[in-house]
Amino acid sequence: MTEIATSAEAEAAIAQVAGLIDKLSGVIAEETALVHAGNVRKATALGSVKNDLAAQLFTRAERLRADAKFLLRAAPAAVAALNRGQEAFRAVLQKNMIVLATSHAVSEGIVRRLSGDLARKAAPQVYGATGRTTGPNPKHGKPLAISKVL
Repeated sequence: MTEIATSAEAEAAIAQVAGLIDKLSGVIAEETALVHAGNVRKATALGSVKNDLAAQLFTRAERLRADAKFLLRAAPAAVAALNRGQEAFRAVLQKNMIVLATSHAVSEGIVRRLSGDLARKAAPQVYGATGRTTGPNPKHGKPLAISKVL
């Protein structure tokens, strides 16, 4: 990895990272909108693009991190703009994590309810010693098969 030596190189390197942040932010915002709309299959298709951009961003950000002291002296305005871009990116990531966590919780709730309904239907309807119907024994439940194909 080469060291950044001039102000022009510093600004170019910062601009590359800022551009990658903008591109990745756009992809993540699109993923968020798709998941929020229930189009999980389309959102999943963005995974390879997102991974590629994240890998590029990591590599270029490490280069900047190695030359951080020089960058602060050589291009303070560009560093400040990059910091503002990172804050905006964090907000996009936060919204994405909230939508993904909500989607996960909803789908997990659906699967749990489906599993419980299937277990209740499979259990014999008998009365226990107290005169009330007994619930299904979780030890004797059948596994629920799920297809992961979206």
